[in-house]
Formats: sequence, C-alpha cells, structure tokens
Amino acid sequence: MRMLVTGGAGFIGSCFVRAALDSDPDLELVNVDLLTYAGNPANLEGVEESSGGRYRFVKADIADRAAMEAVFAERKGWDFVVNLAAESHVDRSIESGESFVRTNVVGTSVLLDCARRSGVGRFLQVSTDEVYGSLGAEGLFTENSALKPSSPYSASKAGADLLALAAGHTHGFEVLVSRCSNNYGPRQYPEKLIPLMILNAMQGKRLPVYGDGLNVRDWIHVEDHCSALLAVLQKGRPGEVYNIGSGGEMRNIDVVRMILQELGAPESLIEYVRDRPGHDRRYAIDASKVRSETGWVPVHGHLEGIRATVRWYVGNRHWWEPLLKRNEAFSSQKQP
Repeated sequence: MRMLVTGGAGFIGSCFVRAALDSDPDLELVNVDLLTYAGNPANLEGVEESSGGRYRFVKADIADRAAMEAVFAERKGWDFVVNLAAESHVDRSIESGESFVRTNVVGTSVLLDCARRSGVGRFLQVSTDEVYGSLGAEGLFTENSALKPSSPYSASKAGADLLALAAGHTHGFEVLVSRCSNNYGPRQYPEKLIPLMILNAMQGKRLPVYGDGLNVRDWIHVEDHCSALLAVLQKGRPGEVYNIGSGGEMRNIDVVRMILQELGAPESLIEYVRDRPGHDRRYAIDASKVRSETGWVPVHGHLEGIRATVRWYVGNRHWWEPLLKRNEAFSSQKQP
C-alpha cells in the first residue's frame, strides 16, 4: 500500500502521518511539505527511525506543478493521496489572501491533475467546517448545508473542495472530502487559541479574547480527527462529503478559563480585545454520516482532552520555546 500525504509536517498532518504508519505495517508513505512557518520538522521527530524505511520526506510546494509532477512520476499507482497542505489561519488570511489562494486553491488543482494522470486510487481533500459560515444559536452543520465562507481562508477551502468534487465527477476517479471542526492537541502551532492561551498563561502574559468571548466552537482532539480521516479514506463513498466532529461545543471564554484553572493562573490575565472582522459566531457539526457509514467514533472527551493538552505543553518546553524565539508575535490577537 502506497500513500502520498501533503502538509505532513503541520499539526494535523504530522499526527495523520503517525496514525497512518501505525495503522498498517506494510504502508509506504511519502510526505510532501514546503516547511513554511507552521510546518515543523520537530513534529515528526522519531517517525523516520521507527518506520523501518517505510517513510520518506520531500520538501516541495504543492502549487509548483513541475515539482509535483516529479513526485508523482517517482512511483506509479499511488493507492491514496491525502491533501492536508493548507494555509489555515484566518487572521493571516484577513491580512492578505494571496498565499491562501495559491496553496489552497492552485495547489489543490495541481494535485488533482497529477493524481488523475498518474492513476491514483483515492484522493482525500481535507477541509474545514468553516466553509459553512456561521450558525445561529441552534442547529448543526450537515453535509448538505450551504457553503457560506466568511473569510479569505474559508473561501479558499470552499473553492478547493468544489474543485476536488468536480474533478472526481468529471474524470471519474475516486475523490472524497472531509470537513472537520476545530482541532486541538499536542504540537499545534502557537498562534491558535488553545496553545496561545496556554503559553501566554505560563509566561504571565495577557490572554487576548476576541469580542465578548462567547463565540462557540466544536472542539475535537487531533487524534480523533486523524482516525476519522483513515476511516473515510478506507470506507467512505467516492464523491461524498463527510463532516467530522465530536460534539465538543464550548464557548471560547470557557476554554480560556479551563486553561487558567488547569495552570493555576488568575483570570485577571484575560483581556477582551476588538473582535475580528467577519468573526463567525458558532460552529457545530453533525457527524452522524461518518459514524454510520464508517463506524468511526471519537475516543477523547473534550474536557479531559483539553486538560491533557495543557499538561503536554507544560511538559514539552523543548518543542515550543524555539518557536517563540522565532516569532514574538504569538502574544497578539491570534485565534481560530
């Protein structure tokens, strides 16, 4: 079995690489990542050594057609391609959407062309629930919810999803799309809400909370997300979209307070700041389709999972301290 993963040095990607290699002792996996600011080789520490020669890393840009054609030409008959490469931070997309269009839209288009021409068995486009926009106080996103992206980031992901589904329909190869809720867990880049709040609280810095802090997110542990991706890849139906969520709805301010409580830090560190433009109020996922069709179930309760994540950051300063030294802007308003 041969698998090509893009973006495998990122937070979700590195977790998926580990999960995929652990799931099949015969799997050969190639990881393509450009190693931009959020692609961290430290996320893959020990993977090559433990893989027994089944893992290889290629530094390349998925939007570089020549580079991708060279990667696909190395081996014919890839069984799976999993596209996890993406510019993913909403705040950065508001500042400038150009890199998001290049990686998320152009890059996906290049991968689809290469996959189709090389006879790939299955192509999984990994996306986000943010393509649906904002929910009201009640209800859940389903796979039939309208696409109403609210940021350049989510718009670029919606475009990539549609390209993937259209390529599968037009050319008759197996394409699937997954859309997941907010991830958390070890090795998440420190500009995201949970690691940002953990690291700021550990250093006695202010914890910037957008608006009134009552925005709601459906949280899922990254390991549960990756096990769902494997289930969709193996058991999902071609041409279908699968929403992935764990039912872990929490208000942002409650997540922040939980982190402070776990660290024994005072709530006086919280500082409410001007809300982000176009900030979606609530996300929540109906994951009944992926559960019923693949048998997947999450195993991490979100309350204990978040507390365990806090403990991981406390115990792994060697992972995050180099990142802070490279970028002192993490204490600013960077949230999901």
